[in-house]
Amino acid sequence: MEKKARKKKLGGYPGIGVVISITLALFVIGLFGLLIIYSQELEHQVRQNIKMQVYLKSNLTETQRLQIENKLLSMDFVNHGEGKGVAFFSKEDAAKKFIAETGEDFTQFIGENPLKDAYLVNIDPDFHSKSQMEKIKADLQKMNGVFQVYYVEGLIESVNSNVTKLGFILMGLIVLLLITVILLINNTLRLALFSQRFLIRSMQLVGAKRWFIQRPFLLRAATYGLLAGFITSVLLWSLSDYAQRKITDLALLHNQEHFMMLLGSLVMIGMIVAVIGTFFSINRYLRMSLDQLY
Repeated sequence: MEKKARKKKLGGYPGIGVVISITLALFVIGLFGLLIIYSQELEHQVRQNIKMQVYLKSNLTETQRLQIENKLLSMDFVNHGEGKGVAFFSKEDAAKKFIAETGEDFTQFIGENPLKDAYLVNIDPDFHSKSQMEKIKADLQKMNGVFQVYYVEGLIESVNSNVTKLGFILMGLIVLLLITVILLINNTLRLALFSQRFLIRSMQLVGAKRWFIQRPFLLRAATYGLLAGFITSVLLWSLSDYAQRKITDLALLHNQEHFMMLLGSLVMIGMIVAVIGTFFSINRYLRMSLDQLY
């Protein structure tokens, strides 16, 4: 017996190749997005740990020291977001830390502890420009009971410079990557719809409306985009979990909220790009003449 020819269904183009192509494209975007999350979290942690060291004069009373502390806490440049905005570090604690790190007790041959009591002031990231940091330093040095103010100037300039450069590089790569992904998905969908071109023309000849022809293709494209986004999310989740177990320090840079937003964005991007690419591909065949179809 002869096998019956399989009837083509409107919008029923093969989807495996389309799903694989969209998945690969989304996975590349996801890896790049994960890199952005880690770089932003690294910058955030570096900025959260930028502190100004305020050394106090010797022989201050407890009341005078607390007055300085309360004044520091009231400053608008102090970062109270994570941990203590102002932390006291006594000269005894400083001596113990130095002895523990070096193994040498300098107080035995000096006869006294020459170190100073100090406050570590966590500076809000909004005040990390060079001019603002210099102004803060100058204002703190004018306070009664303050001996010296110090911060790592090179670190601030390096962070600000690198963040600016990284921002431009990432924006350029994002634009280039999105264009490449859109073209890749669009070409894949166009090839997949090629086998449906005569069926589309047949529907036109029997009087089917443009939207009636487009609808099954767009619904299937949305389904493929959703499936590809889900597969990509699972792959990216598995890769991130594996990397964190292998590299323990990587877990410190993992922001779960931003990561979930990235996965959700990948699903949406998959659906939107698939639908838009299908829409323009179908319209191309709808406008073709019969000779062009061949």
